[in-house]
Amino acid sequence: MGEDERAPIFQERPTARIAPEGWPFIAAAAALAAAAFGFGSIPSAAVLGAVTLFVVAFFRNPARDLPGDENTVVAPADGRVLAVGAIEDERGRKGLRIAIFLSVFDVHVNRAPLAGRVVSLERGGARFLAAWNPRGERENVRLAMELELADGRRIVVTQITGLIARRIVCHAKVGEWLARGVRYGLIRFGSRTDVLLPPGSVATVKVGDRVRGGASILARLGAPE
Repeated sequence: MGEDERAPIFQERPTARIAPEGWPFIAAAAALAAAAFGFGSIPSAAVLGAVTLFVVAFFRNPARDLPGDENTVVAPADGRVLAVGAIEDERGRKGLRIAIFLSVFDVHVNRAPLAGRVVSLERGGARFLAAWNPRGERENVRLAMELELADGRRIVVTQITGLIARRIVCHAKVGEWLARGVRYGLIRFGSRTDVLLPPGSVATVKVGDRVRGGASILARLGAPE
């Protein structure tokens, strides 16, 4: 199914330089810093000013140049590659899984690794273990978005919370068509993003590599079976 058939086109967001979800946190930190300064507590004001700058940096949302063609899988997030390999998930889906760990210093806006129609959004988990903990991928609060590609194959992009993260934001809705590289959500304050690709996909990254969402190539799709 192509993007021009039936499916409404998802309108990319966030697109501003600072993700809108960050402004309440930025405003609160800035207000506390200003109040501390007003009361003459310069050390406290300096600390709170640094916190404000950190929060601004956390919610930064840079534009990226998209590489490759429609079979090029781009990173859905900034961070360090945590795992690369063939797996079978809890629903019996097999494929190439690439996991990315996002520290609190990474950009946390998520992007679609390939173009496709959203066929399901499945929330699960209840814990907030460290994102690099193998149990975290199964037990942490998460949101799995399944996309159907133009050739009918499917991929899964999973946003997973970590020790600090407490909220997953996903603007996409079931039935919408996401363009490759489009910004569709974020995870607040430290997390992990996994991609499950169809069998036959070939990874172009290895564990430990640093990647940039929408700009780094993770893998190439193989020919449909």
